[in-house]
Amino acid sequence: MEIYEIKLHEVLWGGLLVAITMAIHGTGMFVILQFVESLKQRFAPMESFFGGLGLVILASLMIVVVNILEVMVWTIFFFLKGAQTNHNVAFYNAMLNYTTLQAGYLPMRWHLLEPLLGMAGLLTVAWSTGILYMLAQDFQDTQLRKRRRKREEQGKTDPGAGARRIG
Repeated sequence: MEIYEIKLHEVLWGGLLVAITMAIHGTGMFVILQFVESLKQRFAPMESFFGGLGLVILASLMIVVVNILEVMVWTIFFFLKGAQTNHNVAFYNAMLNYTTLQAGYLPMRWHLLEPLLGMAGLLTVAWSTGILYMLAQDFQDTQLRKRRRKREEQGKTDPGAGARRIG
C-alpha cells in the first residue's frame, strides 16, 4: 500500500484553484445581482408574480452556469496534469466532487485536491444559496406588499367594508 504524503506543490496548486474558484464565484454573483437589479429597474415596478418568479429562476440558472465554469477550471487542471484519462471523465469526477458526492478518483500525488474541491464546492454553493435566498425573499416580500396594498385599496373603495369588519 502506497503511503500518502502531502506535498508542497499540491498545497500550492490547491490553494490557487480554490482562490480562482472563489474569484469566479464572487465575480459571477456580483454580475448576477447587477443583472437582476438592472432588469428590476428597467421594468419597474416589477410586481407581477411571474415576472418576479422569472427573475428568481433566471438567477438560479445563471448561478448554475457560474458553478459549472468553476468546475471546468478544476477539470482543465486535472486533465492537463494527467490526473484524469480524458476531459469527460475529469469533468464528471470534478462535478461529483464539487458537490461532495465522490472522492478517490485522483492519483495519489493529487489526493489533497479532492477535499479542497469539495470545500470550494461547499463554500460556493452556500454563497449561491445566500444570493438565491435574498432574491427569493425580495420576490416574496414584493408579492406580500402587493396583496396587502390591494386589500387596503379594496377597503377604501368599499364604504361598507369597515362596518362589516366591526360588526
